[in-house]
Amino acid sequence: MAALRNPGGLSASYEEPPGDGETLLRSGLSLRHMRMIAALDDHGRVSAAAQVMNISQPAASRMIAEMEAVLDVKLCERLPRGITLTPYGKALARRARSILLEMREVDREISELKAGKGGSVFLGAVTAPAIELAVPAIREIRRIYPRIEITMQVETSNVLARELIATRHDFIIARIPDDLNPRLFEARVIGVEKACLIVRRGHALAKGKAVRLEETAAYDWVFQSGGSPLRQAMESNFLNRNIALPDRILNTSSLLLTLVMVAQSDAIAPVSIQVAKFIQNPEGLAGAIDVVQTEFDIEVRPYSLITVKNRVLSPAAKMLHDFILREVG
Repeated sequence: MAALRNPGGLSASYEEPPGDGETLLRSGLSLRHMRMIAALDDHGRVSAAAQVMNISQPAASRMIAEMEAVLDVKLCERLPRGITLTPYGKALARRARSILLEMREVDREISELKAGKGGSVFLGAVTAPAIELAVPAIREIRRIYPRIEITMQVETSNVLARELIATRHDFIIARIPDDLNPRLFEARVIGVEKACLIVRRGHALAKGKAVRLEETAAYDWVFQSGGSPLRQAMESNFLNRNIALPDRILNTSSLLLTLVMVAQSDAIAPVSIQVAKFIQNPEGLAGAIDVVQTEFDIEVRPYSLITVKNRVLSPAAKMLHDFILREVG
């Protein structure tokens, strides 16, 4: 029942008529009926269809009569030897095959989900553990269970935590933002992120000797947004040494833009050591980026494997989640 409201504020009720196809959906046709019409199409004999269905021939005839009564059409014509489907019967048989195929796929998918061999996983990670933990875990899981579909978002903790609450991720590898209630989450610390400074190859600061922090202040910097743990860790280094914060800053959460800016200018950027190693490694990007040797360390808050409290993971998501936990020991 639905209500119509007119401009004067009066309301009236009306009964919504069934939409296209609703009558058939409410008719009581079952999967057994679908199997019967498909078997009739396959074998052309009621007796053979009954044998496939493991029922008696009279029961098969009753099922045919039920379908014809529901649809109000003749589904088959009896011949001296067997039956032939009418155009209505052939149309129903064609659709029945699609329905039965989908049901077999559902059965297969549910079985694989129960065994952790299929399904979908949605996870998010900040950059360092994405490279160090998530990618190797995904590679191994996909090797064992190639049918699992995995979607990963690499972003800041602020973005990922909100995506997790909104059920867009199964779990994340990040940090719980200060402005969110930690009681919403189940979190287990699994790693500490260390960072370094990167510059283009041939940069004045990439001469092999340890660089003092005050030597970096005159250069352009590429930072993540103000609330990011890496930005906070870097700024703490300046403040703890009574050194003025850099004032020539590009803010971006994009690692790609960070690398482009560093490679094509004299800018400095703090990144996780895992990212820097991947950039420099011949098996990684082998990019034209150097790591600055510094007299100081850049340590970022530990990151955690985070789920929403009391939210049950799917079998596939739990398998990847637990695999990462085992890898970190």
